[in-house]
This record gives sequence, structure tokens and C-alpha cells, in this order.
Amino acid sequence: MDADAARQFWNSRYDRPDYLFGEAPNAFLASQSGRLTPGLTALVIADGEGRNGVWLAERGLTVTTTDIAPRAVEKALALAARRGVSLAARVTDLDQWDWPEAAFDLVVAIFIQFAAPDARDRLFARMKAALKPGGLILLQGYRPQQIAYGTGGPPQVENLYTESLLRDAFADFDIVHLGSHDSDISEGAGHAGRSALIDLVARRP
Repeated sequence: MDADAARQFWNSRYDRPDYLFGEAPNAFLASQSGRLTPGLTALVIADGEGRNGVWLAERGLTVTTTDIAPRAVEKALALAARRGVSLAARVTDLDQWDWPEAAFDLVVAIFIQFAAPDARDRLFARMKAALKPGGLILLQGYRPQQIAYGTGGPPQVENLYTESLLRDAFADFDIVHLGSHDSDISEGAGHAGRSALIDLVARRP
């Protein structure tokens, strides 16, 4: 799917009165709250309607949030305003974006599996370069077993993650945590039910 088609697809999915993936943060991200301190800088990529970026801003982080869909970013800013926090929000195609380098303490990537393998390699490289030394990647995605559950995520198995794929992709980082689990999630209408998940916390040396 090219950038224009992706923008139209996600704009249409987000053009609804409620929030497609809910307004609460992703459970894995919320479980990492002990790693967060006020004043840290965070980049949340493909953040959709902003649930994760807003939650980080509520914890005192300085947050840049991105999405390809203008409607999503509009809703993210509205959510931030309702919660009394601010976001630096960017409408951007991540494959064409002029990524900041060594600029963030945290890069958050929750369910970014729109990226096919070639694009994923570029995306992971740019995520790593965007971190300051000592900064953290917080990533959650679906494993191939998710296709059988049918409770969210892309139908392309090549877009899904395995432990070996992530271990290889982040071999130049210190892997703090890498784990697979099947869990029930409830994230709006978009992600609901038993899901085959994988979590990564990795630190830039």
C-alpha cells in the first residue's frame, strides 16, 4: 500500500465519533511506567488517535506523536486538550519523514505492523538512530499465531514478529526484556479478545 492509499485507509478508519483503539494506553506500555520519569522526551510512532502519547504526557514526559492520518492526529490533539496536556503532533509518512537523530529518551512503537519487511528494516533503523545513548525502545506487536485469533492486526504473516526476528533486529542494543504471551486485550473496537503478543524493551548502548 503506497502512502496516499495508506493515508486514505487510516483516515477512513479513524473518521468516527469514538476512538477506534480506545482512549486508555496500551497495557504493555502502562506496565512500563516504572521506567518513566517526568522530563524524559518520547517519540510515539504511528500513534493513531493519541492514546499512548497522551498517557505519556500525563506522566510529565515531553511527547512527539506521529501518524500518517490527519484525522488521527486531529483526534490526538483533541484528546490531549481534554486531558490538559500538550503534544507535538506530526502528520507524517514514516518512510519519508526526516527523522530526528539522537533526540529522544524513549521511542514507543505499539502495533506498527503495517510495515512489510523492507520498510520494517528501515523503520527499525530509524527508531534506533532517533534514540539518545541509553534511551529505550518500547515495542509491542503481534506474533504469527495472531492470524488464527483474528482479533486485530494485519493479515500478512510476514509483517508479524517472532522473538528471533526482534533479537536479530536489535542485536546491537541491550535487550532488557523480550517475551511472548497470549493475552486478552480490550483496546476499543480495533483490538479486542485473545491475542498472540510479543513485547520488547531494548536500550541503546
